[in-house]
Amino acid sequence: MNPPRIRRRRATDLDGCVAALAEVHRVDRYPMNWPADPHRWLREPQPARAWVAVDADAAVVGHIAVHRVPDPAGGSLAQPTAEVARLFVVPKARGLALGSALLDRARRWAATRATDLVLEVTAGDTAAVALYERAGWRCVGTSTAPWAAPDGGPVSLRHYTLRHRVSASDVAPASTARRRASRPAASRSSAGSSTSTS
Repeated sequence: MNPPRIRRRRATDLDGCVAALAEVHRVDRYPMNWPADPHRWLREPQPARAWVAVDADAAVVGHIAVHRVPDPAGGSLAQPTAEVARLFVVPKARGLALGSALLDRARRWAATRATDLVLEVTAGDTAAVALYERAGWRCVGTSTAPWAAPDGGPVSLRHYTLRHRVSASDVAPASTARRRASRPAASRSSAGSSTSTS
């Protein structure tokens, strides 16, 4: 069997993504609360990048997205940050290290942009927690989600980060830095980070 291929998500992939997500929700209860509009849940906030894993029949068997995190009001982030969200792999494609491969694709995207990555996961999702920690993510805290479980109870979240390590190649020469500084800043279209487990 050929391993699934990872590529950028296209608009035409969304129906397949929703079908895969429905299967994951049925088996794993992810997302914990099924979204009223799953197509929109996958599209918003507008991801900086999203990828799918497709099998030999071109069926979507995995998905991951990254969303840029805007600077907080009254301050700025130490360096650019993006949130990993909407990570899932259908049951039939598990055991192929596909979750790790999707995370690695997001990590490589962030590394080329000198961007830190963050994510949050429900504390009870032990399989996801183990995956992130094996991949080198560091838990930096916990919180109670601003949304409730299907039974109305509170949901505990674990927050993880993967810091970009600055290397000599990341440091631009002074002339390049001056040219960059003289350009107008690009406007951010993201309305903020999104919960990957809601």
